[in-house]
Amino acid sequence: MGSGVLKNRTAELPILTERLCLRGYRQDDLESVFRLRSNPDVVKLLYGDPLTREEVPELLTKYMSPPRFDADGDELKLAIERRADGAYLGNLKLQILSVEHRQGEIGYALDPQYHGKGYAREAATAGLDLGFRHFGMHRIRAHCDARNTASWRLMQKLGMKREAHFRESEFFKGVWADDFIYAILAREWTGAPEAE
Repeated sequence: MGSGVLKNRTAELPILTERLCLRGYRQDDLESVFRLRSNPDVVKLLYGDPLTREEVPELLTKYMSPPRFDADGDELKLAIERRADGAYLGNLKLQILSVEHRQGEIGYALDPQYHGKGYAREAATAGLDLGFRHFGMHRIRAHCDARNTASWRLMQKLGMKREAHFRESEFFKGVWADDFIYAILAREWTGAPEAE
């Protein structure tokens, strides 16, 4: 497959893993999204401030919009749900950075009560698999504030390599913040098809 072509333009949802269901957002996710995005511990190292209850419907509408996934900047936002009881754990994002070069970006945010149980790794593994196997991406990156130790350690566990450390690259929430960039190639992804 040459550059500039993604294998597919839509995702087959839901995506089931051993413990999780990655699915599209629904109207009944309103309270769960509010709980996650209003939590100061969740958003302290993410862009944006904690959301008010009045701001969440607009965000949920954006999450629920039928995903266009065939142009630079398009993103797929998935709810992470525990299969055993339907608990909403957080969200996963897969974004196209460049169709021409088959580059993507992955991101994730989990409710702190579910940290340390391997859920983020399981969800991110499914997200990388989706990007490489289903969409045919060549390279997927992730970035985080250097203070977000749990996030960059997860990137390392996923086999991603640190490609950059931008020192004091943004004045972020009142302080100069460092940014880490991690990435992994399709041929490095465990179980990914052989490089073309």
